[in-house]
Amino acid sequence: MNMNEIKVANAPCSWGTLEFEGLEGQRIGYEQMLDELVLAGYSGTELGDWGFMPTAPEPLRDALKKRHLDMLGSWLSVAFKNPKAHAQGEARALEIAQLLVQAATVNRSDHSPVIVLGDDNGSDPLRTQHAGRITPKMAMNEQDWETFTQGVTQIARAVRAETGLRTVFHPHCAGFVETPAEIETFLGLTDPSLVGLVFDTGHYAYGSGSNDPQGVLQGLNRCADRLWYVHFKDCHPQLAMQARTEGWDYFKALRHGIFCELGQGLVDFPGTIQWLHDHDYQGWVVV
Repeated sequence: MNMNEIKVANAPCSWGTLEFEGLEGQRIGYEQMLDELVLAGYSGTELGDWGFMPTAPEPLRDALKKRHLDMLGSWLSVAFKNPKAHAQGEARALEIAQLLVQAATVNRSDHSPVIVLGDDNGSDPLRTQHAGRITPKMAMNEQDWETFTQGVTQIARAVRAETGLRTVFHPHCAGFVETPAEIETFLGLTDPSLVGLVFDTGHYAYGSGSNDPQGVLQGLNRCADRLWYVHFKDCHPQLAMQARTEGWDYFKALRHGIFCELGQGLVDFPGTIQWLHDHDYQGWVVV
């Protein structure tokens, strides 16, 4: 599946492998998941939760090669606000990056996999309770921002030095980088040559606190210079309004289906695809 030059992939989370305890679907084996991914027309996959796919290079490489799939990268959660978590996060990122380098197959593109960093989303009670309606008073202070972005930079620098791979950061609801203002602050405090951005359409739409149908396109314009990776999700407008009005926490919003089927919510996907083409985006879109 492709959109002209834009490469389209999927990930194990679409098959119920979620990082949040209690929200996992009924898991199937990775081989069945990859077979179904290929049948659906996708040409690449993310690694998914550690241990879902093989963590040894040879069997992972073989699984990808026989299906002519590219390995896009892997997610890693780190509690960046806590400086004591940085060293462990770096070690884990290097372990994952080494696996990706050794197992990577390049079948239909000249890309290399990426490390996708995220906050320890859903772990802070205040941010989890108010996801989708974060106010400036809930933002990190200057010292926390410095600690947070230093951790991201430390890991990105180590990954590049040890493996040559790039690192992207994923703003995410129920984390400390959620709102458009927080994304802007994050980008201003990190090195544009070292840290790229994952633009997730659904998280941006919900995290903006607004049901503006043009919000995602406006966000893309603001983040254009740092856009290295894209996730396609949609956000259900009525559920978003209800969640904000009734004060749902992030996990309740998830259980009610805040991230709905593509094309059924707030995100203007034809407009988003056109924006990517207009800006000569050459990376992956992960559905």
